Amino acid sequence: MKKKESIIKIPTWILIGAFLVMLPIFGFITVGNIWVQKQNSEKLLLEKGAALIRSFEAGTRTGMMGTFWNNHQLQRLLTETAKQPDIEYLLVSDFNGKILSHSNKERIGETHDHHSGLNPNIVNYRIVESENNKKIFEVYRKFLPSNHHFKGKGHGRGRGMGLGRGQMRRRMMYQCFGENIGKNINLNSNDYTIFVGLNMSSATEAGSANTKQAIIIGIILLLVGISGILLLFVMQNYRNTKASLTKMKAYSDTIVNNMPIGLLYIDDEKNIVASNQMAESLFSLGDIKDLNEDVNILPTEINQLIKRLDSEGEKILDSEIVCNINEIIIPLEVSVASLMQENEKNHGYILLIKDLREIDKLRKEIELSKRLASVGSLAAGVAHEIRNPLSSVKGFATYFMEKYKDIPEDKETARIMIQETERLNRVVGQLLEFAKPVSIEKKNINIKGFTEDSLKLIEMQAAAKNIGISFNVKSEMQNVMIDTDRMSQVYLNIFINSIESMEENGQLSVDLIEKSSKKGVVIKIRDTGCGIKEKDLSHIFDPYYTTKSSGTGIGLAIVHNIIESHDGEITYISNENEGTTVSIYLPYGNL
Repeated sequence: MKKKESIIKIPTWILIGAFLVMLPIFGFITVGNIWVQKQNSEKLLLEKGAALIRSFEAGTRTGMMGTFWNNHQLQRLLTETAKQPDIEYLLVSDFNGKILSHSNKERIGETHDHHSGLNPNIVNYRIVESENNKKIFEVYRKFLPSNHHFKGKGHGRGRGMGLGRGQMRRRMMYQCFGENIGKNINLNSNDYTIFVGLNMSSATEAGSANTKQAIIIGIILLLVGISGILLLFVMQNYRNTKASLTKMKAYSDTIVNNMPIGLLYIDDEKNIVASNQMAESLFSLGDIKDLNEDVNILPTEINQLIKRLDSEGEKILDSEIVCNINEIIIPLEVSVASLMQENEKNHGYILLIKDLREIDKLRKEIELSKRLASVGSLAAGVAHEIRNPLSSVKGFATYFMEKYKDIPEDKETARIMIQETERLNRVVGQLLEFAKPVSIEKKNINIKGFTEDSLKLIEMQAAAKNIGISFNVKSEMQNVMIDTDRMSQVYLNIFINSIESMEENGQLSVDLIEKSSKKGVVIKIRDTGCGIKEKDLSHIFDPYYTTKSSGTGIGLAIVHNIIESHDGEITYISNENEGTTVSIYLPYGNL
């Protein structure tokens, strides 16, 4: 079984291209988000460290203004402050990096990294590793415990009362650090640095989580972006495919509806489901489209053909049949094909139906042409053989008429012989004219004036039987290219046949109608005569076929040849005892 292919296909290069375009974009966005989150984490830790430094300095200033502040209070303040979550250590060092105070008393007196020349107004940070390879976010700044706005006047509370401002500051600093450094400290010096070590584990975990989240979001956005590009491509492809299918459907519908062959789709219950214009016209299905249900009005012959297809197990069956459609016998060529599903189950039939009426007409015309050609060839040979003896017979008859002119009976016999010989000679002449090819010399003629002149030639003969003649022109006529002698022969032959077929008080009508669709003129000649029997109508152009007692049956055969030589058409419509209508079509030709 053949695998069904998708209408919309996505080439591999589209997938690769979308990935290569979207990957650097969302990769850059993801890296940027990770960097911003890292910066925010460091900013939060820096602000936390700066806040601890400010709070420690504030506590130190508050203690220095007290009465019982000493190094134990500072150490205790360091220790208590360092107990806050995420604080690894808190220390104060001098300008040489010697630790003056540390949250871990065992570290007092050790050397920390030297940081000189720091801006007292800027908080600095760095990331260091501890002895156990643990990352620590270290915040440091110049230690400024003194309050520059505090201005003692030599008086105050506690032990410092009565001392000068400089002595009181030195004494307080000595109480804080004297035991550790063993010398007095200048309070106005900016050589002390405070360090705060913060635990980065929570920030690292949060950063890792944020990084994973940023990567996941980046991957999702990448997939969404690729999907968006593919969706746009699919939508464009879908629109193009839909437009192509719409055009193809319109094209196929136009072909199906205008094809000269009838098309029917019939379901498995023999009901007509769909049809084209030719089939609707042939079977009178114009009202089917207004019905909400399937119908089955096919002729019995077609239904039998479908049954034959099923019984023989064939998929396609061609046959020529004759059907009775709306009381009209119509020859048809029918092709029936079964529509099989994938499970080999029949779910309907497609019928192609060709109307053979025109083809039968052409076949008859071809047969007539062949028959006329054969008769013409035979007649030409016979005519040549007859003419010579006729001349001899006529000569002897003339001789006997002169010889026995005194004997009335013999003279009359000779005269009849001469008359019949001349009649036979005329028939032979017509026979020769019919047998030889018609040669014409076309001229640019006003068909209206030419027809009027032809009707004048029969006015006296029509008046003798009191037959009325009417001539009508439906529209302005163009000139036509015709041979006037040959067309006069056509007109006179048809006009005389019409007059002879009518009794007194008959009517002969001639109409000129311009046929713009065929670029020519139609000449309709109608009479109210006895008409032509149906069995004779198909033989009117056969040579020597006549219903007249005195006719030769060669006139209309010659008329047919003349019209064909003008690339025209001639047709007869007649009903017995009602009259006959002759239609002659003449093309305009190259004027």
